Formats: sequence, C-alpha cells, structure tokens
Amino acid sequence: MAGNRYKNKQANCFSFTGCHYDAASGVATLSYDVDGRALQETITFPWAPWPVDASRQAAFFQALELLHLIAGISYYKAGLAQRIDPGDSRIDETLAGFLNELYVQGLGEFAYINQLDLSGKINFEVNIDRAPGAKGLDQATLPTGSRPHSLDLPERALVAMGGGKDSLVCLQILRDAGVEVQPVCVGGSALIGDTVKVAGLPLICIQRELSTELAVMNASGAWNGHVPVTAINSAILLCAGLLFGHRYIVFANESSANEATLKNDDGIEINHQYSKSLAFEQAFRTVIAQHVSSGIEYFSLLRPFSEIAITRQFAEMSEFHTVFSSCNRNFHQDGSHIEGRWCQACPKCRFAALALAVFLSPPQLIAIQGADLLDQEQQLQGFKALCGLGEHKPFECVGSIAESRAAIKFLAISPHWRHKYVISVLAQHPEIRQSGELELQADSKAQHCIPTKVMAKLNAF
Repeated sequence: MAGNRYKNKQANCFSFTGCHYDAASGVATLSYDVDGRALQETITFPWAPWPVDASRQAAFFQALELLHLIAGISYYKAGLAQRIDPGDSRIDETLAGFLNELYVQGLGEFAYINQLDLSGKINFEVNIDRAPGAKGLDQATLPTGSRPHSLDLPERALVAMGGGKDSLVCLQILRDAGVEVQPVCVGGSALIGDTVKVAGLPLICIQRELSTELAVMNASGAWNGHVPVTAINSAILLCAGLLFGHRYIVFANESSANEATLKNDDGIEINHQYSKSLAFEQAFRTVIAQHVSSGIEYFSLLRPFSEIAITRQFAEMSEFHTVFSSCNRNFHQDGSHIEGRWCQACPKCRFAALALAVFLSPPQLIAIQGADLLDQEQQLQGFKALCGLGEHKPFECVGSIAESRAAIKFLAISPHWRHKYVISVLAQHPEIRQSGELELQADSKAQHCIPTKVMAKLNAF
C-alpha cells in the first residue's frame, strides 16, 4: 500500500547515540535519539557473568553493538526518520545490507497496516572507507574492534523458550540427542517458567525494559505497530551466549515461517514471521561470523519440520499439555492480557486447535484449551483465514496455508472430528478437497543451518 506518506509525523534524524554494559550489575544500556528526544532501554542479564577471556569480552562488545543496531527498529518506526545516523558504529557493506533488509522486511507488516510506503526510505550507509574499486572489505583492513574473534566456546546450547509447543519440542530433541541445554527467555512470563519447571531445568530470564519515552511518543500519535521481535531476541541471546559461555544459540523456527503472509497491492510479499525465516537466519549468521565470531552457531533446530510434524511430536509429550500455551495474549511487555492460558479467539488458538486435533481426541483437546473451537460457528471465519479461503493468512505465527488445508481434509474423515461444525463446513470447499496430504515427518531435503556436529548427534539419536 502506498497510502499516507509520512505526513507531519516523519522525523528528520534517528541517531544511535551509544551502548554500554556494566559488568558489575549485568545491565546493558542502549541509547537512541529522535530529533533531540532521547530514548534509552535496558537489558539485564541475571547473575552478571563476565568472561575472563579477553577475546570473549571483545566479542561481547561487538555483539552488543550489533544488538544496539537491531533493537533500534523499535524506536526508528515511531518517526521513520529521513536520515539514520549510526553514531560510532562502523558499518560495512555486509552489515548495511543486513540492516536495510531487516528494517524494510521486518517493518513490512507495520507499513502495510499503517498504509505507508517504505521503499527507498530506509538507508544504513557504509561508513568504513574502502579502496577504490574494492568489491568488499578484507578483514585485515577493518579496525581492530570490528574484526571477528576466534573463540573456543563450550559445546552446549542456549535454547530460546517461548512457552509454546515448538520450543518444548526443540528442547526435548536436543536433550534426547545428548546435547547439553540451557533454557533461556527474554521477559518474565510465568507461563514460560512453568513449562521449563516441568522439564526439570533451570531457566535464565533476561529482562528487557523499553524506553518509557516510546510510550509517550505513541500516546501522542507516533507510528506504532509490529516489529521483528525474534530478530531483537536473537541479538540478545547472542550476547547471552558470550556471557554465559554457549557455542549454540538455538531457536525453534519451523518451515512455515518462510511463507509470506500476503502480497500487497504492488505484488510485494509481506511476512509477519520474517525474523523467523530462513532468509533472516542465514543473513544473521553471516553477520555474526564476520563481525563477532565464527565460533558461535545461531540456528533453528526445527527448520526441516512443518508445524504439523512438530505437533505430532508434542502430542506425545503429555506432561506439558496442561502448562503450555501457544496464545500470544499471554506474552506482552506488561504481562498477560487474559485469564488462563488460552483466549480461545485468536489465530494462534485456532491453529493450535487444528494441529492438535490431528493427534488428539475432542476431550483431550478441550482439557488443554478449555473449549472445542472446531465446533463453534463463530470461529468459522477465523479458520477460513488460516486456510487462505477468502482472505489473507492472519498476521500471526501460524502454520502454512497448505498444512491448515491438509489438516481440515484429514479431520474430515476422522470419526472423532468430521461432524464438528468447522470441519463439516470447510470440508466441502473445493480448495480443501484438492489439498495435499499432511506432512508428518521432517523434510530431509529442506535447507537449514543446523551445524554438522549437532546433526551428527541428532542422526545418531
């Protein structure tokens, strides 16, 4: 959509004014400025660990600088400034390309909802001098503080936890394969704590406090909307991996995250899950290797899996069925927005119901969600959206259109589910009848970034 083009809300300059880490308290401070208005957020790493190795210390500060640049998207969007000033951050071609792509793609949904055209508006410029005609930067020409460090980190995994089935399956697969794991989350969700407690493991909770000035700007009419939170959390966990000593930074992003949510009027794909996509994962890995260390491996363990294949494994993990939730209304900066674990009215709740129904009986699913969403007439339009019937896929982290359709088709022949209202209606739709079959196994040909050493353990298991 081209719609409104900034009008009088556009800022002139967005500046990265500094980042700092206090090793005594474990508090990182990220500072920004929008036309003279200062914004500052803090990230607190518990227990304030500080590596004794000088190389790890240096790598941490480079990771912190990368986090500073990535987290700035939360504040840049408020004014969509005409100019971006990176401050003291040195930006080469690789980093500039990464940041430009992240800000454009990561704000794609935000721009669509606010009817904004961001094409050509976001520009992180290269600010490191290169020899004329040079195609890229030789590491030897980089300032000492910008070169990647050689690190020998322990072969253990820092696993991002979200309170839902995907991260629990990821954690369980790694444990079963003999990989040493440490669950970690950003924020203080009690629900995440409950799931990890059932797993019998300690949880590292990293606290992120957004600038209070951002809320003031939003209240006064600044632009607001979706930002790529997974990209920000990925950078936070990169810093945590260096502090706590973990070679592997592991997320549970599956294959459906690669699917665009919709195409806008200009035919440009917009993906709510861009920062969970393989494209982001590969780009972030390149930046880590070139600007922090090749001794760190950032990857998603579940990339070869569909949501239904993940759910198949989770259905057997019954000890977690009463404590997990895939409903995002549990997870907000100011805490949960619902009572209980499921709102029973959002795309995430509907997709969870659809995927779980493939493997569970109606009483089992009701015991988890508190209701039978597949037998409620008012849920029909929401399930149609999941199947891409009549409207675009929801702006949520849900499975692909193909697997939603395949799940409806499968349930239409199930004696337990075929008479449920939503199933009986949607099963008559031609697109459902012509859909493919459910993918219940990992795709052995799927592209992924799982390290060789981890794959060897998974294959042995």
